Amino acid sequence: MLSLLQQWRGRGKRGFTLIELLVVIAIIAILIGLLLPAVQKVREASSRSRCMNNLKQLSLACINYADNNQSILPNVNPADTGRGNWLVHTLPFCEQGMVSDAAAQAAGGPLWTTPNSCRIPAVVAVFQKAKLPYGRCQADDYNPSSNLVVNYSGNMGPQCLTGPSGQCHQPYPWCQPITAGFGNWGYDTSQGFGDSTSSSQIRGLFNRSGSAMNFPGSIPDGTSNTILLGEATATFHDHVATNQWWDANGGNSHTQTIAPMNSGVVNSAGPTNGPTRPAGTCMNTNEWEWSWGFSSRHNNGCNFAFGDGSVRFLNQTIDHKLYNLLGCRNDGQQANAP
Repeated sequence: MLSLLQQWRGRGKRGFTLIELLVVIAIIAILIGLLLPAVQKVREASSRSRCMNNLKQLSLACINYADNNQSILPNVNPADTGRGNWLVHTLPFCEQGMVSDAAAQAAGGPLWTTPNSCRIPAVVAVFQKAKLPYGRCQADDYNPSSNLVVNYSGNMGPQCLTGPSGQCHQPYPWCQPITAGFGNWGYDTSQGFGDSTSSSQIRGLFNRSGSAMNFPGSIPDGTSNTILLGEATATFHDHVATNQWWDANGGNSHTQTIAPMNSGVVNSAGPTNGPTRPAGTCMNTNEWEWSWGFSSRHNNGCNFAFGDGSVRFLNQTIDHKLYNLLGCRNDGQQANAP
């Protein structure tokens, strides 16, 4: 009887065998492998949704600004580029009036009319401390805690521009399709870098020189078919990397469509019927015909706000002609955003 009891107690203390442990570990590893992609997809969907909300708020702010300022979109003051960009002038329309008021007090007058207002050290200090709740895309891994970078930039459209090396002009034909022999797309060669105060020289709706764009009069192609704002990352756009979201030359007023989306990502899928970015020198961020393109850390594309306030995700494999027609405000061609 005692022997049977001892045998029963012995069975009760029996542990897992090595094979059983390995099986359990293998099952856990398989479950983790199945769950991780799902978690990553949820995180990507969340960051994309939040990013779209940011663009929605900014696009509505631009529209509301125009409604309150003689139908002119917010931009750089053409009389003095030191007076800030569209992000500064839409602060009151994004519930950031306290930041705008503090900056104006530091400048000693209204930011729009005070000479060089947004480059006065005391004003710069106000902007450096401000943390715009809609400024950063959650997916962007460039110094995520920095409040000196804003991931959204005004659309300059298929504007002509080049980099210093002279070796990286592959996107250039898309700024002059008639001259390049592509056909009549409704626009051709334009002012380099968009450096003009004349709206006739600007293919999109923003630039760093402050051309006045009537809204919606300057968009004969239709607000629902014309890009207003899009994503830009400091990793690829060297002017966004200057960490001066408030400045006319800070990168948030001049991003173009002749470069494919996300062209700075090595081995990234390129556009349909578009240029391919060469390796080497052309990957430098001062090769502006490439680096000033729209970019994000989302998978396979970027979010864009259109002139009607709608926000859409465009895949980076989009036909490059269509992409540039969506970037141009007045080409007169039929172009519907996918």
